[in-house]
Amino acid sequence: MINASIKQLSAALAARTISSVELTQLYLDRIARLNPKLNAYLTVQPEVSLAQARVADARLAAGNAEALTGIPIAQKDIFCAKDWLTTCGSKMLHNFVSPYDAHVIARFNDAGAVNLGKTNMDEFAMGSSNETSHYGPVKNPWDQARVPGGSSGGSACAIAARLCAAATGTDTGGSIRQPAALCGISGLKPTYGVVSRYGMIAFASSLDQAGPMGRSAEDLALLLNTMAGFDERDSTSLQREKEDYARDLAKPLNGLRIGLPKEFFAEGLGGDVAQAVEAAIAEYRKLGATVVGISLPNSKLSVPVYYVLAPAEASSNLSRFDGVRYGYRAPEYTDLADMYEKSRAQGFGAEVKRRIMIGTYVLSHGYYDAYYLQAQKIRRLIAQDFTEAFRHCDVIMGPTAPSTAFKLGEKGDDPVQMYLSDIYTIAVNLAGLPGMSIPCGFGANNMPVGLQIIGNYFGEARMLNAAHQYQLATDWHSRAPQGI
Repeated sequence: MINASIKQLSAALAARTISSVELTQLYLDRIARLNPKLNAYLTVQPEVSLAQARVADARLAAGNAEALTGIPIAQKDIFCAKDWLTTCGSKMLHNFVSPYDAHVIARFNDAGAVNLGKTNMDEFAMGSSNETSHYGPVKNPWDQARVPGGSSGGSACAIAARLCAAATGTDTGGSIRQPAALCGISGLKPTYGVVSRYGMIAFASSLDQAGPMGRSAEDLALLLNTMAGFDERDSTSLQREKEDYARDLAKPLNGLRIGLPKEFFAEGLGGDVAQAVEAAIAEYRKLGATVVGISLPNSKLSVPVYYVLAPAEASSNLSRFDGVRYGYRAPEYTDLADMYEKSRAQGFGAEVKRRIMIGTYVLSHGYYDAYYLQAQKIRRLIAQDFTEAFRHCDVIMGPTAPSTAFKLGEKGDDPVQMYLSDIYTIAVNLAGLPGMSIPCGFGANNMPVGLQIIGNYFGEARMLNAAHQYQLATDWHSRAPQGI
């Protein structure tokens, strides 16, 4: 059962060949056995999960189940879930038990899914390796000496290690796609505004987007069907007709135009990654797709632009964490100002403090025009590059990350090298486009390689179609780590 797809699990639950309680207990037993080594989960409440599973079984017996009813799903610890500890991987929120559900959590609850637990993550989603978590790094199940990617590394690890059927993630600059690539799973960042951000603890509000993570494109389509939808509580939520993201999965790829940006295959890309991606493109040609060369000339500026805009928004969003109403408060202080300073100094980790300081600087008087305003102008140029590219192609493909998973601690002393892990993903967030990563082979040290697929606005169904047809022709997505 641990290798079954969501569709297969749903069919088994409907046929009563297994109950949701049995399935949930299977995953809980695996979490108890493997999580101490992998550190993928921060919070597990077996009694709560099993109670949800019993409700799902009753719903299945009554014949009013949905596709995700009874399916055990892990939730990234950035989503508020009522009566669950929600830490965002930070000491600052070490004791915060949410009084309400995020929109995404509520959608899964309404569908009858089982909340299996809250997954580890980089602190406040700031990181590319899951090493900034206050609760320790997540280990990559393919090689426990290596990182799983970040910030949704706990979710990616949990799926790869078969500790859940699927999981949620968030993507601000690649935080779904990059860990999906490094852990050999599938992950999708939807068009900005398709999934509500209500109850998702904010990092950079104009970039953050929730999305599904699973073993296959078919799983992602079923998950996104539940997650997507208008929410009036989120001012950036888009009011659109309801879509079935699985509607085009079976369509052949004859005539699909794939754009290959020359900037994605330049200096800095590992040879092993390039080889796997090129083999995937060759497979797409066999499936009937055509390939066209395109250019995204401003994409090289995406990393510096991101590291001006994202810290600027973070410095504003994280100002609420001051030790007053909830979260960490310094045990000793002399007055209110001292309490603010000590609570924030002690409650935030080094990477979060670094980004708050950068963000405050670029927003300060005398520097706003030189940095923040200029970055917003270049952001518009990056989006225009994609608009021009999509005149010539239907989807854009390339590597998700420049290398396979690196060793724990390898880039800890060099923030710039760590930031470059997201060099191929960040531009998608700056433009608000949908993007996904699927497994396409293995590179150095037998570590997974991810193929990134970028779609035009609201092009999720087409992307999922392209990914699904590739996964029907290959088996990279079905590979599992040894010993797992």
